[in-house]
Amino acid sequence: MKTVNRSEARSRLSKLVRSSEAGEEIVIARRGKPAARLVALAAPPARKPGGWEGRIWVAPDLDHVDMTIAALMFDDLCTE
Repeated sequence: MKTVNRSEARSRLSKLVRSSEAGEEIVIARRGKPAARLVALAAPPARKPGGWEGRIWVAPDLDHVDMTIAALMFDDLCTE
């Protein structure tokens, strides 16, 4: 574990982030007292395709337009 003061952390932030990504834990101190800890985030779990398979369905008439409802919504566009 490495300890740095705030002004050093400000001036070397990119290098400290790279160090934390490599697994090093960095403590940022204020007036010599630990104030924050810089650690790498855990990698998110890998996505597995097909997680919703069998849980949702699409109605066979999904793209069917009911002209009565369309006329109520868009009466100026649906005049026949």
